[in-house]
Amino acid sequence: MRIVRKPGKFYLHFNTQEKLLWLEVLELYPRVPPAHLPLSKGGRLPDQPGNQQLLEEALAEQRAKNKRQIEELQADPRRWTQTKSGFGLSLSRAEVEWLLQVFNDIRVGSWVRLGSPEELAPAPTQENLRGFWAMELSGQFQAGLLGALEGGAITGADSGPQPAQD
Repeated sequence: MRIVRKPGKFYLHFNTQEKLLWLEVLELYPRVPPAHLPLSKGGRLPDQPGNQQLLEEALAEQRAKNKRQIEELQADPRRWTQTKSGFGLSLSRAEVEWLLQVFNDIRVGSWVRLGSPEELAPAPTQENLRGFWAMELSGQFQAGLLGALEGGAITGADSGPQPAQD
């Protein structure tokens, strides 16, 4: 993935394989289990069960909204343009920041589902390998997006896997 920052927009360039990986990772959203987000660890809040229920409802509503936005982003042919080396995607700053949150959920949720290991050497089960793969790829996509927010054009090793140049 290569990212070019222009005033008010970010242009992401993918080869065909990178686009497929991008879309497949986004399909995993949400990954953080709802039970992993308690309202309070101390338990000293009034009406703890009622407030926890409100939090879970708000999270479910936000996740459903995010899932709809992901589906719209994936399905909208006007968002994706064909380039010489693959595909382009134009995003606003707000969309980049939103995608950072989505990829963070996928990365952290994958780590939680792997058992929150200190060292990342998952047992070679199909589910563990998929979780490790999702965690690593979402981290790479986050790094590319963060780099673009911080400084302009992102190419080379800074942005993860690279497409052929346009």
